[in-house]
Amino acid sequence: MTHILRVDASMRNEGSVSRVLADKLVARLATADSTITERDLAKGIDLIDEAWIGANFTDPADRTDAQKAALAKSDALVQELREADTLVITAPVYNFHVPAALKAWIDMIARARETFRYTENGPEGLLTGKKAYIVVTSGGTVLGSEYDFISGYLRHVLGFIGITDVSFIDSSGLMLDETKAAKAEQDISEVA
Repeated sequence: MTHILRVDASMRNEGSVSRVLADKLVARLATADSTITERDLAKGIDLIDEAWIGANFTDPADRTDAQKAALAKSDALVQELREADTLVITAPVYNFHVPAALKAWIDMIARARETFRYTENGPEGLLTGKKAYIVVTSGGTVLGSEYDFISGYLRHVLGFIGITDVSFIDSSGLMLDETKAAKAEQDISEVA
């Protein structure tokens, strides 16, 4: 049995290429006994603030009820990630980077003592043994180009929390090459 966590970062519901490709990818990955958790960031996500930071850096045993409440949404997002075997993230490129909502989700789940820890040998990710697929779409930013600021960032952030098996479904540069979406669909059909 697999547990798939799908995180949609496209602010578009209608006409979203990343959502269509993610639909196909999840259908390809899912089995009859799969659990699929969907997190649609277009529906809103909290931003970290001073109260959140103060609560996060307080020892869990010493947190007040208000601090626990400040971290409740983050705790739920971390738990979704812990429970998943496979992560599917839609990452359209907005102004050369990930959408603000995806960055907000990353801020909520990248937490010391929860998803990574510092050791005498440096940081260690705590969410090992997971597979991540990133569905990248863009109009003009091409994955791997000198102005691709998202693939390295996402690979780094996921690796930092322990998710090092990361594959990209490349549908970038759609305005430059209309065959990219079809190529991405072909790549999805080859996912085992």
